[in-house]
Amino acid sequence: MAQLDTGDSGGGKKGGKVRSKKQNSSVDLTAMVDLAFLLITFFMLTTSLSKPQSMDLAMPDLDDKSEPVKIAQERTLNILIGPDNKVKTYMGQFDSPIEGPKDEKYGKDGVRKDILAKMVSVPQLMGDSKKGLIVLIKAHEKSNYKNLVDILDEMAICKVPVYAIVEITKEEAALFD
Repeated sequence: MAQLDTGDSGGGKKGGKVRSKKQNSSVDLTAMVDLAFLLITFFMLTTSLSKPQSMDLAMPDLDDKSEPVKIAQERTLNILIGPDNKVKTYMGQFDSPIEGPKDEKYGKDGVRKDILAKMVSVPQLMGDSKKGLIVLIKAHEKSNYKNLVDILDEMAICKVPVYAIVEITKEEAALFD
């Protein structure tokens, strides 16, 4: 049993006076300890721990029998992720780009600003609101995984409906050399 002793009584004899003996006062702390454990248990069981979040990513099957999909170059924004945290963008095809390639930086003042501008201009250019922007993400073999995740986060932030991760060509990879 948990107890709290407050001291000894002054029951010694002094000067011939007779004093009554005082009882030791003590407080039983068992109920307080029980209450503390009940509260700790309650809060542990009622709180929800944060669960790791992940982004759903659908990747196509690599099949030699499949034909390449033809995409209008006016709708296609290519994002090239290179080594040393470099990123480049261009519109259209690499051999005859509509815009670029130009150097960008990560974040709201770089790639995100470019994506949001293209999401507005592409449907107007195509004359159809259903034909929106298509983003092709191409990572260099020496790029790091964090940069790919940053670009995928930008896709989620900008709510790009159609994007894909594709292989980078040798010509595109040579831009970073």
